[in-house]
Amino acid sequence: MIRWLRTLRTPSSERFLATRDGRDLASADLHYLPDGIVSGTVVLLEGSGLGEGDVPGLLQQLDDELLPGVDLGSRNLTFTVVVGRVLGDYQAEKPADA
Repeated sequence: MIRWLRTLRTPSSERFLATRDGRDLASADLHYLPDGIVSGTVVLLEGSGLGEGDVPGLLQQLDDELLPGVDLGSRNLTFTVVVGRVLGDYQAEKPADA
């Protein structure tokens, strides 16, 4: 079973990580637009075992579990799906004191 874990939340967007058996499978960025539409980007992680055939079920699960106010059938929810590879985590470094 795939679990969706929220990793980031802002007033107009959220990021979720899909995991199964402790393994990261995909990420989803959801953007809540002022007109009531939700636009999402789903990244299937390379080597996760998820393929193109898994996409409809994955999107339906996202819709059912995380997005009660919108749905794919009503055309107020859209997704872009890509396959990606994690290169690393980067963050700003604290400047060194001179």
